[in-house]
Amino acid sequence: MEDMAADHFDNVNFEVTGMTCAGCAGRVEKAIAAMPGVESATVNLALEKLDVSFDGDALSPERIADAVRTTGYGIREAQVIFNIAKMTCAGCAGRSEKALQSVPGVLSATVNLALETASVHYVPGQTTPAVIAKASTDVGYPATVAEKTGDNREKEVAAAQRKDLIELSVATILSLPLVSQMIFMLAGIELGIPPLAELALATPVQFWVGRRFYRAAWSALKARAGNMDQLVVMGTSAAYFYSVWMLVSLGSEAKGHLYFEASAVVITLILAGKVLEARAKRSASSALRQLMSLRPNSAIVLRASEEVEVTISEVLIGDVIIVKPGERLPVDGEIIRGESELDESLITGESMPVVRQKGDEVIAGSINGVGLLRVRAKKVGTDTTLAKIAKLVEEAQTGKAPIQRLVDRIAAIFVPVVLVISLVTLIGWMATGADFETALTAAISVMVIACPCALGLATPTALVAGTGVAAQHGILIRDIETLERAKNIDTVVFDKTGTLTIGKPEIVSIHSFDMPEEELLVLAASAQSGSEHPLGKAMVTTAKNRKLTLSAPTEFTAKIGEGVVASVNNTTVLIGRQTYAAPSATEAMQATALKMAEQGQTVVWVSRDNTALGLIGLADTPRPQAAAAVAALKADGIRTMLLTGDNPQTAAHIAKLVGIDEVKSEMRPDDKVATLKALVAEGHHVAMVGDGVNDAPALAVADLGIAMGGGADVALETAGFVLMQADPTLVHSSLKVARATSSKIRQNLFWAFIYNVIGIPIAALGFLNPALAGAAMAFSSVSVVSNSLLLKRWKPENGK
Repeated sequence: MEDMAADHFDNVNFEVTGMTCAGCAGRVEKAIAAMPGVESATVNLALEKLDVSFDGDALSPERIADAVRTTGYGIREAQVIFNIAKMTCAGCAGRSEKALQSVPGVLSATVNLALETASVHYVPGQTTPAVIAKASTDVGYPATVAEKTGDNREKEVAAAQRKDLIELSVATILSLPLVSQMIFMLAGIELGIPPLAELALATPVQFWVGRRFYRAAWSALKARAGNMDQLVVMGTSAAYFYSVWMLVSLGSEAKGHLYFEASAVVITLILAGKVLEARAKRSASSALRQLMSLRPNSAIVLRASEEVEVTISEVLIGDVIIVKPGERLPVDGEIIRGESELDESLITGESMPVVRQKGDEVIAGSINGVGLLRVRAKKVGTDTTLAKIAKLVEEAQTGKAPIQRLVDRIAAIFVPVVLVISLVTLIGWMATGADFETALTAAISVMVIACPCALGLATPTALVAGTGVAAQHGILIRDIETLERAKNIDTVVFDKTGTLTIGKPEIVSIHSFDMPEEELLVLAASAQSGSEHPLGKAMVTTAKNRKLTLSAPTEFTAKIGEGVVASVNNTTVLIGRQTYAAPSATEAMQATALKMAEQGQTVVWVSRDNTALGLIGLADTPRPQAAAAVAALKADGIRTMLLTGDNPQTAAHIAKLVGIDEVKSEMRPDDKVATLKALVAEGHHVAMVGDGVNDAPALAVADLGIAMGGGADVALETAGFVLMQADPTLVHSSLKVARATSSKIRQNLFWAFIYNVIGIPIAALGFLNPALAGAAMAFSSVSVVSNSLLLKRWKPENGK
């Protein structure tokens, strides 16, 4: 009995990250053991391993992994992208996906019919890409690991398209005489093609051009599943073999009772639809290929004072790259010599070239203007901004909308249902007294017109086109779930510094209580030498511009939302808000600070050894587009708010300039999180816009996190949307493209469903012959993909 019970359970083990003590291991073990369906859970802290025995019918490895993450720890996992071949409809994609998900160690698998790819997350050590690929291959859909460069894949696709065009040309030439005969007969003109000639014309179309349908149908049959190819094969084969039987039985008397033209024309039209569909799908995914093609294959590197050309994979961090006029930058880096204008349009969406000079950061894929540059490599390979953007876009495009899950379930039963309807049609016509030919024609038309392809392509083609066009304009969408949430946003909350303002504050006033102002600036700038905060950088920059000598701090600690503490010349210096840096400040000091704040200044307190020394006032100007961005959101009925750590007076001053009515000031990061949670609890759908670094907690808790001025690692990891330009108008644009994409998905699904709901009954009632049914089926898929392509016309409000 025990052995039987043990056989009922599946086993999986994970590498758990972040555990530091026995208490951590105990928490993970307790949380997993408490899950319904878990038989046992054991954690080995030394090996960082979690072994779980669970009921595979009640639980999945992905849910267990999610439960581990919920406890505050991580799961070491890997991702692999496969190219999946021989998929022709949503049913094929569903079967491949199910096979991939069934592999022990696979956490999740998502198959995208439009891109013909699968994205699989798995546990290293539990399985391998080769084992995962075999699962899909075994059910009839060969899977190969996608090439990182995409070059081989491009060649394969181009070769397949050339082959399809050749076969379509042959099918068209052979089918034309059969179609011409039918057209002339309808016009009352007798055009006699001998029955044997009809057989000779139709046979190559049926079995050479149509072999792809037979192969795919056989693969699905072996997997005990149904797909579109089976409907095509059964419908055309019925017409072809019925005609052969009539020809054998009646000889030349069979003329007028043959349906060779139906089988040949249906295969030709469906193949034509596939060719058009493939071209449209390629066009929809062109944005990603464009991004991937931006990086050059080689670079000129300065080694031992000589220029050496190396492959891109040989470039190392710290290498000095020579970038000549007109060339693309191969890596992310810093200019150490030269000045030029760079075209960054395909990465950031900024249409105008930007001036870059010594000390400036540059991005891989940018096109150099007329200057000669020397760039020190800081990020290479998959760490470059371009690579991360491409990966983000690819992951978004391989995702699956929640509604697509329902479509997949419908597609799984679609073929059996259609076959039943076709059989009922055949029996029904014969029961009403119709002859076998009429009944067979109607039954064939039902099989041929039914189209699960349109259902399968409705969501992924719109998603690919929408995320692609957004990426071309500098808007990166993380995944389909984020896009779905974005269409419902009714409240947008802005951070101030670096978001609505330029983010480069300048010192406008210094007020010292008992020391020279210059000495106060030296002390503050010395303490801030290790700071990355814009206010700290402004102090250091001002001091250096005044040629002041700074002392390096021996200790430095930043407290987010409060300020910094540093050790300078054996004294403890605190800089920040009054409650942190100078809690014992006098009323007179506070009055001075209030007066500075009322003038729109951000007031920073400076103290040494618990004694308040003075105030430094900084001002940051709003971005030129900020007011227009807020106005656009308001015009759409979207509520806007400003949350900032700044003082009330400065916050109100900036809010008034940009047109925001609701302001909350002196907000620490946890205060922002609490405010956002309260808004969500009230039923609002909230987007948070920040710089993706100090606003990370707020970006994560909002329904939609939007990181502006993108490219920062934390922005790419935290936010749902990343805006590659520091342009607030793109906030509204990102919501608009999300709504446009969601709208296209709904339109496509509506037409795909309506097409089948209306088309199948019309065919069953005998109003369509098989040739017209085949044309309608081909048109349905092409129309869905073409509708998605309309998204490529979308442009943001700023016109860039």
